[in-house]
Amino acid sequence: MSTQRTPHPRLAALGWMAGVAAASGVGCVAYGALVERTWFTLRDERLAILPAGSKPFTVLHLSDIHFSPGERKKATWLRGLADLKPDLVVNTGDNLSHPDSVKPLLAALAPLMEFTGVFVPGSNDYFAPRFKNPLAYLGGPSRLPGQGRRRPLVLDTASLHDGFGMGGWVNLTNRAQSVPLGGIRFDFSGVDDPHLKRERYAGWPRGSTTQDSAPHVKIAVAHAPYQRVLDHFTADGADLILAGHTHGGQVCIPGYGALVTNCDLPTWRAKGLHDWSAGGHTTPVNVSGGIGTSRTAPFRFACRPEAVVLTLTARGAA
Repeated sequence: MSTQRTPHPRLAALGWMAGVAAASGVGCVAYGALVERTWFTLRDERLAILPAGSKPFTVLHLSDIHFSPGERKKATWLRGLADLKPDLVVNTGDNLSHPDSVKPLLAALAPLMEFTGVFVPGSNDYFAPRFKNPLAYLGGPSRLPGQGRRRPLVLDTASLHDGFGMGGWVNLTNRAQSVPLGGIRFDFSGVDDPHLKRERYAGWPRGSTTQDSAPHVKIAVAHAPYQRVLDHFTADGADLILAGHTHGGQVCIPGYGALVTNCDLPTWRAKGLHDWSAGGHTTPVNVSGGIGTSRTAPFRFACRPEAVVLTLTARGAA
């Protein structure tokens, strides 16, 4: 006659705990992939950086859309952002996630291109994302395209930029340009993606010898907020810096925050509005948590996808 042994109570408890942990992990991944990844939100910020007497001015900051064909919910949300009627749209790159993304992305952004806009590219406007071990991401910034064994898939950057340009948005890739808006001259200086080490500083636009006496605001635009870039623009007198790239950490610990930024930015600065100091100057920096995710890692946790609405007001205004 055979006998069946009863597991030791401690071993049984450990087995139960392991099962609960595994089930919780699966549940978290499912939540991040099926719920939070498309739980889009708006973050509102206010900054008093306009010349005295200026009326409030609204900037819509978009970043890291990572669009793929078939993302109908994301496309609908993007089109709906036009209802905000921003005075300016700033796109800080990583718009694509697939070779066939350009046309549907431009269609989704078409209502927003009715408004004045500027843009710079990110690495995923040049190269499609590739699968990599998620644990390797925790060790620091990811490899640059071309550093791995496989050749990167090149995207149609030219068509993307042509589409933005035909929509009236200004290309700030290693360029500076002034745009008059609402009675204020906005001086923009932008760079190509620092994550690819393509940035080349163009300085600030120069129009006349007396331009500094006219009401103006200096806004710097970059995709990846590496410290060397923030240092340069801050020391050069920027009134505001806009960037993305970090995805806000993408997978965060509630009550703690981001584990990584995929650049040398401290994790507590992974998203949000913070001051940055360099060269005797201090400049507010807005890092967007991003709208999308890499096609190879389609989930978020404790880090909802976002666009940012910055309401700029006059200096000294209540």
